[in-house]
Amino acid sequence: MFVKKLNIVNFKNHAEREFRFVKKINCFVGSNGVGKTNVLDALYYLSFSKSFINAADAQNIRTGEEFFSLRGIYDVDGIDEAILLTFHKTKGKTLKRNDKAYDRISAHIGLLPLVIVSPQDISLIFDGSAERRKFLDSALSQYDSAHLGALQNYNRALMQRNKFLKTCNGAADPILLEMWDRQLVSNGEIMYANRKKFVSDFVGEFQKYYTLVSSGIEVPTLTYQSQLDTDTIANLLKTSLQRDQFLQHTTCGVHKDDLIFEVAGLPLKNCGSQGQQKTFLTALKLAQFSFLDRVGKKPILLLDDIFDKLDPARVNAILDLVLKDDTFGQIFITHTSPADLEKMLRDVTADFEMFRL
Repeated sequence: MFVKKLNIVNFKNHAEREFRFVKKINCFVGSNGVGKTNVLDALYYLSFSKSFINAADAQNIRTGEEFFSLRGIYDVDGIDEAILLTFHKTKGKTLKRNDKAYDRISAHIGLLPLVIVSPQDISLIFDGSAERRKFLDSALSQYDSAHLGALQNYNRALMQRNKFLKTCNGAADPILLEMWDRQLVSNGEIMYANRKKFVSDFVGEFQKYYTLVSSGIEVPTLTYQSQLDTDTIANLLKTSLQRDQFLQHTTCGVHKDDLIFEVAGLPLKNCGSQGQQKTFLTALKLAQFSFLDRVGKKPILLLDDIFDKLDPARVNAILDLVLKDDTFGQIFITHTSPADLEKMLRDVTADFEMFRL
């Protein structure tokens, strides 16, 4: 799969742009603030129907305009697919595939698999566990629609249970509560099993990429942590009911799961250097790419300003991996210096295109 063409209208700082891409390497170069990352975000939007930077759709409309639109032409297994996403301040969001609107936007997830390596990834280290769960669920949902369905059902039940706990004044009707608990149990068990298997299958690939980028000088670990490791979700909900009613929210379940990041046995957040943190995150995303490729979903790879804060040896290792290895398909890169990027690409034999913004 690859993107052939992208049209942007009123998206962030782009009034109207059209790009025609080559199948292998596409580079966006220019000073900070010219909109390089925004082009990558447009591609991300067309895969996930949301931005990887601004959560609110309205924040992505160009200043002074009422709407934005993004249109991509993709080659998917030799067949052209036209994806159109529009958002209007008063009419909301519409996503169409070949001029037909989706009944449920979630049905689109997985058609255009994509992995992005970005400075925004630092939130995986320094923000709360929700960011790390989002990484897990995003990776799983791109190839497993059942996991996406379980995730959506679980989140709906959790929201309703929490709303119920806030209104029952500490005296929850057990019959009504059981209705939401059944949903949390059935969907939570699916999510826990999927996440646990994913991490088990994924960690070896992650460690391989970390070793390649860091030249094997550090040992990283990635550990999945869940309350369900020691008890069932049904029992956890039962034993925590009194506390839940007092606190007015659900205190146990897979929405409390976490991924623990360590290098050489030490917490990455507190003890890792900037280079180690960036290497860890890059390896995490390259392993995600490799995992999706193994299950038959070769993604598009977006590399947004990833060479900052990395020493030359790690930069060269990443370039050797993604630019000279046939494992990786279509790649998009942003960089501030055309000369530096051309120097990096001088030994690459694959087709590449340089877009100066």
